Amino acid sequence: MDHKKGEYVPIRDAGDVENPQLGMYDKPLPCFGCGIGWFSLLLGFLCPLMWYYATILYFGNYYHKDPRERSGLAASAIAALICTVTVIIVVAVILL
Repeated sequence: MDHKKGEYVPIRDAGDVENPQLGMYDKPLPCFGCGIGWFSLLLGFLCPLMWYYATILYFGNYYHKDPRERSGLAASAIAALICTVTVIIVVAVILL
């Protein structure tokens, strides 16, 4: 103990030394803090093309930049799949 009585001593976390990027994901996500994937999912109900945009990002491994985006992008990809299947069934019923 090399500090004087009554003085504050900064406490360092052991993780800071081992991993300097520990606070990399402390910043908020884009699109009002919910991430591109979830924002695309919500906006896709107004414009379904946003689901396909998020699907392209998902299959392009965009989530490697920030792993927190993965679930939202996957949800948008599933919504795009459901939308595509629904459109194919509706078109098939109308034409047949």
